[in-house]
Amino acid sequence: MINLLWVALGGALGALARYGTALLALGIFGKSFPFGTLIVNIVGSFLLAILFLGQQQGVVQENTWLFVGVGVLGAFTTFSTFSLETVLLFQNGEMLKAALYAGLNFICCIAAVALALGLKTYFLSMWN
Repeated sequence: MINLLWVALGGALGALARYGTALLALGIFGKSFPFGTLIVNIVGSFLLAILFLGQQQGVVQENTWLFVGVGVLGAFTTFSTFSLETVLLFQNGEMLKAALYAGLNFICCIAAVALALGLKTYFLSMWN
């Protein structure tokens, strides 16, 4: 039961962070491109990879994983929103923008994970 509480609390914070990021991106970049979703997917991918490294090293405990990894980052990253936005761009005839958006999400999110995992030595030195 306590695990559900960790996930729920983290999810609430992650959803608020996602909404705040979307509003901030909208204020900075406008509506011409879904930058808010792109940003949360890249940042979320990076942070989840760091958390994963910590879990592998025994630094991140199960309740932290549930709170941050499943709850906060699960609500913060928005792959389902990304998918919908991509299809809507295609349906609106914005083929180039849709392809660019899908490509940037794919490349940048995988690169963010690779970067975080590549910084393993740095994070290990912080945790030890």
